Amino acid sequence: MARTNAISLLAGASTPATLAEIYGLVIENVQKGALSTALKSNQYSGNPAAGSVEFSRFTNAASKDYGTARTAGAGDKITVNLSTHKEIVEEVAKFDLDTFGVADIMRRRADNHAQSMIRELDSAFFAQAATEGTAFTPASGVTEIQGVLESMVQTLETTKNDNTDGVDRDLMACVLSPAKYGEIRTFLDTQSNPNVDTAGEEFGMYHGVRVYSCTRLPAKTNALLMIFGSVAQPVVTYPYGEPEKIPLSNDMAVSLFYDYGTKALTPDLILKWAEA
Repeated sequence: MARTNAISLLAGASTPATLAEIYGLVIENVQKGALSTALKSNQYSGNPAAGSVEFSRFTNAASKDYGTARTAGAGDKITVNLSTHKEIVEEVAKFDLDTFGVADIMRRRADNHAQSMIRELDSAFFAQAATEGTAFTPASGVTEIQGVLESMVQTLETTKNDNTDGVDRDLMACVLSPAKYGEIRTFLDTQSNPNVDTAGEEFGMYHGVRVYSCTRLPAKTNALLMIFGSVAQPVVTYPYGEPEKIPLSNDMAVSLFYDYGTKALTPDLILKWAEA
């Protein structure tokens, strides 16, 4: 089916916008704006559009005997189902469509749609990480933020089990609530040689670990420390289609649909520090 070109009064006649291009802009903005996109695992096999994909969990433990993977079914796999179905449907007056054109109306709403998807995906990602992760409690007497963070990092760094034989700090990401992020940022500001730009909002890394501030952590969660790729969140989006007429109305509906699934691949490598 041919793309629908804009007939907008504001669009250039020589390079008309298309719904597909605006759809691409939404997806690009989601990929750039969602923190979960930077942290999640993208190592999967299968087609997300089919409804489920398979991921391999992080492992650096001792190798298995030759032939074990074939006997067990080609290695350890974790299936993630795209079982959450979402939609963004908005009513648009027929007059506005006739005046500004389909593409221009959609361009005006593209940023809002991207922000809605970012909020949904990030919230689901961190909720799953907090639910399936391992609770962390600071040692008695350790109350200052710098001590708690270093203790968390060392706990994850020295994790050993059937799949893991320690974790390098450059594989870790620490996501803090704004309050705790502010505490560690203020602490760095008080140091005589903090090695960070005290005027900047972000300081990037702390003791070799990437640090982020996030407003979408679950309630009463101070911090999540995890390895990159510890949570899977495959997403399938469906491009904008032609606006559809709303029954018994002269208005039209524009809609964006997307499906996703969220699952922790390495709950043992996610530490959750919550309020007591």
